[in-house]
Amino acid sequence: MADPIDELGRRLRGRLVRRGDPAYDDARRVYNGSIDKRPLALAYCCDTEDVVSSIRWAREHDVVIAVRGGGHNGPGLGCVDDGVVVDLSEIRNVTVDPETRTVRVGGGCVSRDVDEATHPHGLAVPFGILSSTGVGGLTLGGGTGYLTRAYGLTVDNLLGAEVVLADGRVVTADPMNHRDLFWALRGGGGNFGVVVSFVFRAHPVAQIYGGPVFYDLADARALIAAYRDFLPTAPEKLGIFFGFKTVPAVDPFPREHWSKPVCAFITCYTGPEAEGIATMAPLLDAVPAPLFDWRTTMPFPNLQAMFDPLLPPGLHWYWKGDFVRSLPDAAIDVHLEHAARLAPGTKSMMHLYPIDGAVHRVGPSDTAWRTRNAAWSMVIVGVEEDPADAGRSSQWARDYWAAVHPFSADGGYVNFWMDDTPIERLRATYGDNYDRLARIKAIYDPDNVFHINQNIAPATSAVAPTA
Repeated sequence: MADPIDELGRRLRGRLVRRGDPAYDDARRVYNGSIDKRPLALAYCCDTEDVVSSIRWAREHDVVIAVRGGGHNGPGLGCVDDGVVVDLSEIRNVTVDPETRTVRVGGGCVSRDVDEATHPHGLAVPFGILSSTGVGGLTLGGGTGYLTRAYGLTVDNLLGAEVVLADGRVVTADPMNHRDLFWALRGGGGNFGVVVSFVFRAHPVAQIYGGPVFYDLADARALIAAYRDFLPTAPEKLGIFFGFKTVPAVDPFPREHWSKPVCAFITCYTGPEAEGIATMAPLLDAVPAPLFDWRTTMPFPNLQAMFDPLLPPGLHWYWKGDFVRSLPDAAIDVHLEHAARLAPGTKSMMHLYPIDGAVHRVGPSDTAWRTRNAAWSMVIVGVEEDPADAGRSSQWARDYWAAVHPFSADGGYVNFWMDDTPIERLRATYGDNYDRLARIKAIYDPDNVFHINQNIAPATSAVAPTA
C-alpha cells in the first residue's frame, strides 16, 4: 500500500523530510532544546501554493498541523508529535518600499532578514530583542522590543497579511479586506490561518545610542526602584528594559565578573549620542556606579543581534510571563529574593520590557492584543546549556513567578510560556476581546484545524465575517 506521505511529497515544490530521512533529527529541532517532538513529516514550503497543498493534504488525511516560522516558541508549538509541520523557513523574501516606508516580509523570515533589508534605507520595523526570532510568531502574539515605546507593538505596525485559511483559501487581511481577520491577527496568535507574508510600516531608525549597562546585584534595589520611577518620565525615543542575569563567562566580558549574578539596564535611544547620554543621565546618575557600561553609537541591527551568540539554538528553556502595571516596594522585595537565588553560571534571567508610550495610544479593543494599560511585560526564564541543570532553572522560574504573580495584572503575553490553566489565562489575557476572537475563529477555522498554539476554541455560533 502506498504511503500517503508520498502523495504530500509529490504535491510540494519544496522538500519533504520524513521519519527515517538523514535530515529528520535536525529538521524536527526547534530553538528550545527541551522540546523533543517527532512529527510524521516536515513540509518545507517554498511558496503559498506549497502551504495550500500541505494544509489540504493534512485535512484529507486527518493529520494534525503545526506551523513553524522561526521556531523560537518556548513550548515548541512549531512542531508536533505524529503530525505534519508546515515549515515556512524557505519563504524568506523581503521587499522594502522606501518611499512609502513599507516592507513586505515572507512568513518564514527572522527579524535579521528584515533588518538587513531595511537598514540600508535608514528604516527599521519594531520587532523583539534577538535577530534570530521568527517574524511570524512574534507578530501574531503582539511583538515587544527595543522600539516599542517609540513606535508601538509589532502588531501596531502591521498593515496587511496574506493568509492561507484552514480550507485552503488564500485571502488578504487588511483594513479594507477581511477586517475581522485582520483585527484577530494582531495579537490573537496562530489561531486563524498561516500567514505567508506580512506588510509592515517601517520607521526612520538607523544609528542608535545604547547597549547594556551591568551593575552589582547588591545594588539591585536602588536600580529597580530608580527604573520604576524614571520610566514614566522618559522620552519615548528611549527603549530601556531592566533585567537580572549572570555575566557570561566568555570574552569580551571582564574576566573578574565572569559567572557573577548581576542586574542590568539594556538601552536603545533612537537619536544622537549626546541626546541619549542626556536622556539617560537622570536615571544613571541616581544609582551606584556600574560594573561596566557598554553603551555606544551603533547601527540598530547590531543591537538587535548583540545577544544572539549568547543564546544560540539548543539551550534548554522554561518560560513564565506576566503583565505588570506597577512595581510597589513589596514586589521589589520579592524580585530581590529570587534574583539572589540565581545559580552561578546559569543563563537564566528575568526581564521587564516596557509596554508604555506608543502602546498606550491604541485602544484595548482596536486590536486583539488588549493589555494597553500595563507598564511592563515581565518574563522569567530558566535557561541552561546542560540538560542535567534544566530542572534547577525551571524550578527557579516557577518559584519566582509564583511569588511575584500576586503583584501582576491579569493574563500575560502569549509569546511567553503559559502552561498553567491555559483557558483561564487566555481569557484573562484577552478579556473582553476573547469572545470576539472565538467568533472569528468559528468563521475562519470552525474545525479548529490550527490548534497547536495558545488555542482559542471556535465559538459555537458566529455571524458572517466583515468582508
